Amino acid sequence: MDPHTLDQLAERLAKALPPGVREIQQDAEKNFRAILQSTFAKLNLVTREEFDVQTALLARTRLQLETLERHIAELETRSKPHDAPAAKGPRGV
Repeated sequence: MDPHTLDQLAERLAKALPPGVREIQQDAEKNFRAILQSTFAKLNLVTREEFDVQTALLARTRLQLETLERHIAELETRSKPHDAPAAKGPRGV
């Protein structure tokens, strides 16, 4: 997660403290920041840039898969016999 975002979140949490506790605001911000960093590190998050790259890759892969599926369907259609003669009984009747 972006360090600037963590700083803003920690600052907001510290400002939410009651006025009598604001003297320890800087210490609280440091503690909040450390707790947030630890928690977000455990969540295995990705950046927006990484997410966008993977989304684009998935879209290209999907398009390639659809193209290959159409191609296979065309090949299967071409390989089937069009008018196969009807099967005759054991005596040729």
